Amino acid sequence: MTQTAAPSARLRARAEAEAARLPALLARARHLAGSVLLGQHGRRRAGLGDDFWQYRAVREGDQRRHIDWRRSARSDVEFVREREWQIAQTVMLWVDGAASMRFSSDRNLPEKADRAQLLALAAAILLDRGGERVGLTGHVLPPRRGAAQIARLAGMLAGGQDGAQDAGDYAAPDARGLPPQGHAIFVSDFLGDFGGIRAALTGAADRGVRGALMQVLDPAEEAFPYRGRAIFESIGGTLSHETLRADDLRDRYLSRLAERKDALRRLCAVTGWQYFCHHTDASAESALLWLYSALGAAR
Repeated sequence: MTQTAAPSARLRARAEAEAARLPALLARARHLAGSVLLGQHGRRRAGLGDDFWQYRAVREGDQRRHIDWRRSARSDVEFVREREWQIAQTVMLWVDGAASMRFSSDRNLPEKADRAQLLALAAAILLDRGGERVGLTGHVLPPRRGAAQIARLAGMLAGGQDGAQDAGDYAAPDARGLPPQGHAIFVSDFLGDFGGIRAALTGAADRGVRGALMQVLDPAEEAFPYRGRAIFESIGGTLSHETLRADDLRDRYLSRLAERKDALRRLCAVTGWQYFCHHTDASAESALLWLYSALGAAR
């Protein structure tokens, strides 16, 4: 009886803790989204629609019924009144829920997972306000619009994308469920097996999917400030390395990190994606601005 009750109690405690995080995550994401001043979205162009976009001079092939005679009367040139063509796009999100994302080098800094979830949810809120459909990859949450979808998305992100944290130390992007010609956002530290990352992006590109890949790192992972005796352990506990001179590892570590970041940039370049490295001690607002602008550039 006691053996079955203990796991149940732990599960309930974890569920209550995750439920408590949900309102805070959603509120912070809405605040972050509201603090970002946005210009025109890249999806706006001339075509069928209700909203006025611009006047332009008449060109060969234009029909006379499209001429705006009131505007043309004020000039020697005839003008056509163009309207916006607004097509709702689908943007799918993948946020790494593996153990490595729970790292923070300082209690005053957020965990990588917390920053990744915040940025992804804030981007989803902005996309939803712009008329886009958002969802989660892996057939976890089909793309939809509206407040209810944002609430569902927040709940899944707060619980680790599919409602539970990945068991492994690292994870590769889950590219399942990406609609052809759609868009996607992948957020992770991207420190795991590069083959899985390559397969996800090339598979997405083969389906005409473009998007943004944001690498989130703790500043200690970028600087490697360790000296003397140190024990390095993975968050999931599967890897451990003890050294008496950590400073001897610094140059090799920084070289490997630079190689990984360069490989990510090249992979994004050949697949038509946008790459950005964000540190958890940097401004979340600037990262969100880049993320939203990158989606416009990928269209």
